[in-house]
Amino acid sequence: MRHRARIRLLPVAATAALPLLAYSTTSAAASPATQASAHAAVRACAAPAAGYAACHAWVRTDTMAARVALNATPAGYGPADLQSAYNLPSATAGSGQTVAIVDAYDDPTAESDLGVYRAQFGLPACTTANGCFKKIDQTGGTTYPRKNGGWAQEISLDLDMVSAVCPNCHITLVEAKSASLANLGAAVNEAASFKPASISNSYGGSDTSDASAPYYNHPGIAVTASTGDSGYGVQFPASSHYVTAVGGTSLTHSGSTWSQTAWSGAGSGCSTLNTALTAQATANTGCTMRAVADVSAVADPNTGVAVYDSTAYQGLSGWLVFGGTSVSSPIVASVYALAGNTASIDNNYPYTHASALTDVTSGSNGTCPTFQWCHAGVGWDGPTGLGTPNGVGAF
Repeated sequence: MRHRARIRLLPVAATAALPLLAYSTTSAAASPATQASAHAAVRACAAPAAGYAACHAWVRTDTMAARVALNATPAGYGPADLQSAYNLPSATAGSGQTVAIVDAYDDPTAESDLGVYRAQFGLPACTTANGCFKKIDQTGGTTYPRKNGGWAQEISLDLDMVSAVCPNCHITLVEAKSASLANLGAAVNEAASFKPASISNSYGGSDTSDASAPYYNHPGIAVTASTGDSGYGVQFPASSHYVTAVGGTSLTHSGSTWSQTAWSGAGSGCSTLNTALTAQATANTGCTMRAVADVSAVADPNTGVAVYDSTAYQGLSGWLVFGGTSVSSPIVASVYALAGNTASIDNNYPYTHASALTDVTSGSNGTCPTFQWCHAGVGWDGPTGLGTPNGVGAF
């Protein structure tokens, strides 16, 4: 079932580094109980300088009461919701697979926060002691970088999304010593040395050529990257020829029926520096070079996900609701791990198996020169790519 919606981005307050926004999403198809209304959300990470990246996480600031209520179910979508929305075999697949997460700076409570999340939702423990969880620095050691509260929130989000989608997967967290593309790239290379099924990168900076940042080409490993949270416009590494660029949607449900529209913040467009994927030649992208996005998943903070983080950054800690394409990238990386095919495929695979995706056909992320670069429609479009997972057949 397809639904039409209007999505717009409304700024309500801002600081230079961490703007507070309200995302307004209305869906004529959703019942009043499931319609998403505008909620205040703040960026977890400051805007990047040249040569640096920012994480793409947005945290809601209006969920305090729900998250402190005794014995309350955390606000936001949990594992059962995401598994249902994307028709995933999470209970039976993923064993023996590893999803690597690359982020900047240190989250000293990453493992303990992960334990709270998994216990809350009845997921098996994933710890250093039982071999499920590993945390390393960008050279493979344990000399962790300095702490950064915003990136620590990003780390909690990433680890929880892997847990939600692939609870049987192992998780390797690689912490770069800064948010420079050089250090994040070194962390990606370190992650790849362990031969995981996939590597998720929930960050981005300005469009950059693969030749000047050659960190994402790892055959046999699915490398995902979030497309951004500022609407129409291309960011790197999502614009890399070698990654799966993951856009964003608003995800609502009425009973057991899930509905999706393009999220107003999802990045999209055409790289001017990197070559198109081979399979994009028949996808009607309108781009002469690399088109973004390839696929998508939930990213709207209004329809966000539950995350546990004890950082207390920006006065927020405990159970929180997150959005941004920082949500969608680890979701898709985990779907790749569930499929278990990454040793023999590349990022063209979703294009040749698009029938196994759910096409998202309404919503927009702004105004752009070519309609499909910023408006969802039948087939490929910029904000949502080819669509969202419907099982693992496209991965």
